[in-house]
Amino acid sequence: MKITVLPNNLLSWKNNNVRCELGRNGINFNKKEGDGTTPAGVFPLRKVFFRADRLPTPKTGLLTKALKPEDGWSDDPKDPAYNKLIKQPHNYRHEKLWRDDHIYDVIVELGQNDNPPKPGFGSAIFIHLASYDQSPTEGCIALKLEDLLLLLKECDQLTTINILY
Repeated sequence: MKITVLPNNLLSWKNNNVRCELGRNGINFNKKEGDGTTPAGVFPLRKVFFRADRLPTPKTGLLTKALKPEDGWSDDPKDPAYNKLIKQPHNYRHEKLWRDDHIYDVIVELGQNDNPPKPGFGSAIFIHLASYDQSPTEGCIALKLEDLLLLLKECDQLTTINILY
């Protein structure tokens, strides 16, 4: 299956079209760490992380993993584990995946800058839940919970996302 993201905040697959939130500085082809843009390109979906204390395992053909309080994601270009799942405490800058808000209750890891990761070319690019005010992201794609769960039901290991510029 192929998912398409358009710059006008529309995510579509098969016969579905839903609103999505994108990076605060739009979409671009030259993703850099901290630039606030969503990277343009075609990427595989790697894995679904979720908060098992808040919702059941999402129904999907993708690999799933329940988050733990110590889970994080390295976003420090100096870190040998840059753009990878890490355990906290961690000596390099990183993002906490176990959050008090609900934005990371479901996270879909995109295969962006991960094979192998190039320091500074973007990390932690996910599909995750939209904030209540539907504000832009730091570079991810954000959906309402019901839209993300519907999408995941149709995803498998061959699913790709095409983010158009």
